[in-house]
Amino acid sequence: MKKTIFATMILLMAVGLLSAGGTITIKGSDTLVRLGQRWAEEYMKINPETVIQVSGGGSGTGIAALLNGGTDICEASRDMKEKEYKLAKEKGIDPYRISVSLDGISVFLNEKNPVKELSFAQLKGIYTGAVTNWKEVGGSDARIIVYGRENNSGTYAFFKEHVLDEEDFSEYTQTLPGTAAVVNAVAKDINGIGYGGIAWATGVKFAAVRKNDKDPAILPSMETVSNGTYPISRELYWFFNGKPEGELKKLVNWALSEEGQKVAEAMDYIPLSKEIAEKNKVK
Repeated sequence: MKKTIFATMILLMAVGLLSAGGTITIKGSDTLVRLGQRWAEEYMKINPETVIQVSGGGSGTGIAALLNGGTDICEASRDMKEKEYKLAKEKGIDPYRISVSLDGISVFLNEKNPVKELSFAQLKGIYTGAVTNWKEVGGSDARIIVYGRENNSGTYAFFKEHVLDEEDFSEYTQTLPGTAAVVNAVAKDINGIGYGGIAWATGVKFAAVRKNDKDPAILPSMETVSNGTYPISRELYWFFNGKPEGELKKLVNWALSEEGQKVAEAMDYIPLSKEIAEKNKVK
């Protein structure tokens, strides 16, 4: 009898929580996961009736979870692919995409590496295996140790599309499960090179990047990503199943508010302009 009463109390508590605010799940991009976690922390401070659970795993993992009904919000550092949109339609899922922040895919070098800038052609050569020694790109006579992301990563997909022109990564690329791991590897390896979101750079330096020989080499920064002069700039997204309503609408509009975008900036992500952030809010 006591067990039945206790179970009923737990059920009622759960129902009460759901009616008050409920639990929101956010899953996906490792680039966005730190910001998603901080947004969740700050939002729950002012909305204690809502519980938000955030996890990474990569943009592909988040998109798969959205299509399978396993998450309320998918964080992604790339747009969904045509085949993913097609699969969503087949499953009765209506993907609703909102840009929540900006990012520059930065090229990380060890702080002791003398190389200061790299072109798209040089990066493509390094990551496809055509360029294997730092002296070929103005550095020391040493083998280039290449670090990258796993193929379920949106950062991997974006870099492959925009820098490698969809050519395959070299078999010698050491794939790591997140940008933090890439940064950590390059910080410890004087001959290492990696790529990832600008907000993750700790203990490494950025390489200035130029799209071709005629363009100036640009370092990633809040200014260069915001104005689009950094050549590997991109939007970061939240995907929903249909236009968000209720607590989901309230959460995303808070993330797009001045307060929410200041949180992004404090985390070294690039905030949207006030005009774009306001435009992206769910009406």
